[in-house]
Amino acid sequence: MNQATPQSGQQNTVAASTIRLTMSQALVKFLCAQFISHDSVADSNAGSAQIEPLFAGVFAIFGHGNVAGIGEALFAAQSKLPTYRAHNEQGMAHAAIAYAKAQQRRRIMVCTSSVGPGATNMVTAAALAHANRLPLLLLPGDHFANRTPDPVLQQIEHFGNPMIAATDCFQPVSRYFDRINRPEQLIHSLPVAVQTLLDPVNCGPVTLALPQDVQAEAFDYPVSLFEQRIHYIRRPAAEPRELAAAVALLKQAKKPLIIAGGGVHYSQACAALSQFASSQGIPVAETQAGKGALAWTHPFAVGGIGVTGSAAANVLAQEADVILAIGTRLQDFTTQSRTAFAGAHQRLIQLNIGGFDAGKHQALPLVGDAATVLAQLQDALTERHSDPAWSARAALLDHQWQQQYERLTADPLSSLAEATPSSSRQQLPSDAQVLGAVKRQSAATDVVVCAAGGLPGELHKLWRAEGPGTYHVEYGFSCMGYEIAGALGVKMASPSREVFVVVGDGSYLMLNSELATSVMLGQKITVVLLDNRGFGCINRLQRGTGNAGFNNLLEDCHGDAPDIDFAAHAKALGAQSERVGSIAALEAALQRARQSKRSYLIEIKTDPLTSTDNGSWWDVAIPQVSALPGVQAAHASYSEQKKQQPY
Repeated sequence: MNQATPQSGQQNTVAASTIRLTMSQALVKFLCAQFISHDSVADSNAGSAQIEPLFAGVFAIFGHGNVAGIGEALFAAQSKLPTYRAHNEQGMAHAAIAYAKAQQRRRIMVCTSSVGPGATNMVTAAALAHANRLPLLLLPGDHFANRTPDPVLQQIEHFGNPMIAATDCFQPVSRYFDRINRPEQLIHSLPVAVQTLLDPVNCGPVTLALPQDVQAEAFDYPVSLFEQRIHYIRRPAAEPRELAAAVALLKQAKKPLIIAGGGVHYSQACAALSQFASSQGIPVAETQAGKGALAWTHPFAVGGIGVTGSAAANVLAQEADVILAIGTRLQDFTTQSRTAFAGAHQRLIQLNIGGFDAGKHQALPLVGDAATVLAQLQDALTERHSDPAWSARAALLDHQWQQQYERLTADPLSSLAEATPSSSRQQLPSDAQVLGAVKRQSAATDVVVCAAGGLPGELHKLWRAEGPGTYHVEYGFSCMGYEIAGALGVKMASPSREVFVVVGDGSYLMLNSELATSVMLGQKITVVLLDNRGFGCINRLQRGTGNAGFNNLLEDCHGDAPDIDFAAHAKALGAQSERVGSIAALEAALQRARQSKRSYLIEIKTDPLTSTDNGSWWDVAIPQVSALPGVQAAHASYSEQKKQQPY
């Protein structure tokens, strides 16, 4: 059969419109062509904004599943897309997530690993990013798409389905997942991946599994795929009927309360929230993700809310008649398992960019960008008059809580410190006293980083956040081991700030390898390690549910408890370190750490039994049948508390 021969001019046009690259080279070239506009509401109106590369770099641990393909492409692109060597795949992904959080979801890091355990090590981090709605691009290696050498090293074989691979573990914890089985599939998947990473509603981890043979295969890609593109974050306004309903409720409110969530930060709406709260006379409580939206000195700031919140915020939540929740999914710690504000006299408005969250808890939904909708509410409520008595009530409760803070966080040798029963263990400082020392030695621009155990609760209750960017606690997934890796990511995102990590011995032992990475990269962090000899937080929960201490504190575990020298371990990883025995010594050590140019760890032993009580309740199921009298009594109390829930 005769075929029409293209004219020479047509051939030149086709050749000029494509470029032959390996799949890996095309992927990296595409990433380098993506930029982000850092526009606030004011910037977008004025037409001025800062433009930066969207992808700030790649964390990579190479293996046979990615070194020859992605590794070759990254080597050639180092000037535009730097590659950082990490020590643990989960740790490097945590660092990447923390970087994105510190950048308010505007800039993103990439993580690539080999096939097999290198890939599955990142699944926990993907779940963390998914739970926290944070962007992360994962490029795990995969087995051969052509299956010629199967089974290959580290391949998971499914007896009934040869298409299933270890990377399928990422599917339930990814917002978007694809396995690139042909080079040309990138042309569709890469734009979708970026759209997902930047979508304020669907934001979360993206996984592109890369079979190692396809990484090295070439294709004639359209040049248009690699044209520079500048992205921006959508800022939708509220639907007029929803806005009118919310305005009507707020106009009638006598005792309104705002709950600020992480969405306030990601919308860059902190200044708008401050103005709105001040003009309307509405106190503002904060979730873990929202903490720092207002400085603790703001006249309408009342601290954290919920199980780990301040007594002031929790009392106000019970008394409020209208609650405006902004940018939060209102998880159980915030709502005290749906008992914090479930009164028949209360109405809830959920201002959220996502309809999925805006309709929770039988709320009146108000779907839209936080900064944009706050401006709409401000314009619509110019004639609303706040109740001075309600503002005074909030100020009084917050003042009482601040007095409590001073007592709880004082040096135990200070006259301000609360008296505690005398015992050898209780002579050790509490978590609150350690946090007080760290705060006293902190500057207003410093960042505190934490994740799991009892410390996030103490921080939420007691840390005096100085404003946006100063408080970084991962509590959506509450992942032990995030702390040090996360601090590395925060430091990379905010190199001019001092970054302090507060971490328990349990989390440190789970994942500490990125302390060595911080030394290697010259990204100095200060780690305050509280050694309470075990999992103190869960030990307290265990005892609070009527059980005896068992398998949490090292002394209650099977075997001989080791005496771990954490300072020596940190020194072995390349950090400077020391061990201190008192709050005064800790404060002196913190001064030395601030002067250090290298990552610094300070170890101090603490009391595992003491925590700050705020009178809150959290639903933790108690066995209905038990031979233990303590459990029987705890279940009886639990049954009474359950009656406070709406259903």
